[in-house]
Amino acid sequence: QEQLVESGGGLVQAGGSLRLSCAASGRTFRNYGMGWFRQAPGKEREFVAVMTWSGESIRYADSVKGRFTCSRDNAKNWVFLQMSRLKPEDTAVYYCAARWGNWPDLVSDNGVDVWGKGTLVTVSA
Repeated sequence: QEQLVESGGGLVQAGGSLRLSCAASGRTFRNYGMGWFRQAPGKEREFVAVMTWSGESIRYADSVKGRFTCSRDNAKNWVFLQMSRLKPEDTAVYYCAARWGNWPDLVSDNGVDVWGKGTLVTVSA
């Protein structure tokens, strides 16, 4: 069974850094694009970053460009999201996500085939 499990969430001061990890199980993930989404209180779930499994292409939402970095360790089937210069508005449940094939130009929830259960990130002012 294909599965994504996030970890690394917690409480951090504004301006600080945090790294999220996603463990992917299932051999079919070699052919999946990977990504991160988040859902803040009272907000809809939104795209944060997406990348190919091989890592040749990475795209970020405008709200996190220059602050967040997506990476991977294919040998261990791990995907990471390094978050820096965190802001209170970054507070959200962060979800690891996988898509069969390449990501479209317009990324949305509809393009996700496998979801993780999420990990909570809280940024205090």
